[in-house]
Amino acid sequence: MTEFLFRDDAYLKSCDATVVAISPEGGVILDRTVFYATSGGQPGDSGRLVRADGSAIEIATAVHPDGDKLQIVHVPTEGSARLEVDETVRAEIDWDKRYRLMRMHTALHLLSVVFPFAVTGGQIGEDKGRLDFDMPEVPENLQALEDELNAMAAADHAVSTEWISDAEMEAKAELIKTMKVKPPMGQGRVRLVRIGDVDLQPCGGTHVGRTGEIGPLKLGKIEKKGKQNRRVSLLFA
Repeated sequence: MTEFLFRDDAYLKSCDATVVAISPEGGVILDRTVFYATSGGQPGDSGRLVRADGSAIEIATAVHPDGDKLQIVHVPTEGSARLEVDETVRAEIDWDKRYRLMRMHTALHLLSVVFPFAVTGGQIGEDKGRLDFDMPEVPENLQALEDELNAMAAADHAVSTEWISDAEMEAKAELIKTMKVKPPMGQGRVRLVRIGDVDLQPCGGTHVGRTGEIGPLKLGKIEKKGKQNRRVSLLFA
């Protein structure tokens, strides 16, 4: 089981760690990490693992192995040197990439407030994100919705996390906005992300500490992806 340091501090850029296993494909499993693994529409972090001699193994991404949400595999770039079990390294993420993903992820939570429909999918990118909604018709007041979105971001709401038990999550199903992806349960507790008094929902991703860090936003294309499904794109303005 890997200790996910980013859950408590998304601004942590590096940490010292020990290699506990190497996958058959050469992926590196650490006892603790600052690398977020691909899940929930958010890409895995890239970065590097720095060895004691100063040389570095470049990490292309991080993933959960075979759906195991308790471990993270750091995937080296092709041709990288192989680390050894029990070796100590310093794990460093590509901070510029991570911070843009944090800003966009938090912005998409606000988008789910402005568009109060069930979410059927989503994707987080460094410059663009999107949510798919169970939305029969496109609202006519898109400029007003964009203005509302930017007003919420500029209001500089605090963003915080809290935990509830699996049983509490089951009793508060109204907090779940996604139709097809349910929050990870079975570990005894579920992580919630709270944005001031405007939003509260289960999420395991990384977020900024205040919405004022997001910056100006712009609604992008709204595409029809089914009888009632609409894809809403969001960009940094």
